[in-house]
Amino acid sequence: MYHYTTKELDKKTAYKFISGSIIPRPIGWITTLDEETNVVNAAPFSFTSGVSNQVPLLSMAILRGEEGEAKDSARNLLKFKNGVVHIVSEDVIDAMNETSAPLPANESEITFAGLHLTDSKTVKTPGITEAKIRMEIKLHDYHPVKDSDGNIVTDFFFLEVTDFHFDETVFDKEKEYIDVAALNPVVRLAGPYYATLNEIYRKDRPQ
Repeated sequence: MYHYTTKELDKKTAYKFISGSIIPRPIGWITTLDEETNVVNAAPFSFTSGVSNQVPLLSMAILRGEEGEAKDSARNLLKFKNGVVHIVSEDVIDAMNETSAPLPANESEITFAGLHLTDSKTVKTPGITEAKIRMEIKLHDYHPVKDSDGNIVTDFFFLEVTDFHFDETVFDKEKEYIDVAALNPVVRLAGPYYATLNEIYRKDRPQ
């Protein structure tokens, strides 16, 4: 096997190794609202996961830029403490990719990508109409991740879900069941590569 110590890796290579090994990764497509300018920011982050069902929590790691600047999503979450996380399905992959464009904070990726907004029930931030699953969230906890020099390199959030929204085409209301095949979620691989689900099969846990 090839071996590397992390001390010999630059930041770009370390990211390449992590993003290429931890696959597939769900994409947290989040909208946040700058309540002072009313600009809705949208961006996808693939370092996203579930944390708990006792308190319905998601985690989202938002990496900072090369100069240490926080992303718009992170700044809005820290200041206004709410947002909407969406699940990316294949039918919105192109629009999602458009929202990763590095726009100025005063420009909305929603407009840039030709998307539409829908009001939320609990939080101030609106959601993306085209997404088949969305979760309204409020900030539960925040941890700045620092390097050895004390510089913040990643903004790490715990996000509490206040509301779930499911499109009728991907949700069985009677069984309260999400139809994964109908949703056809997209996952992130390394670099510019994505994937959808192939064969879905079942494995029961040992009793």
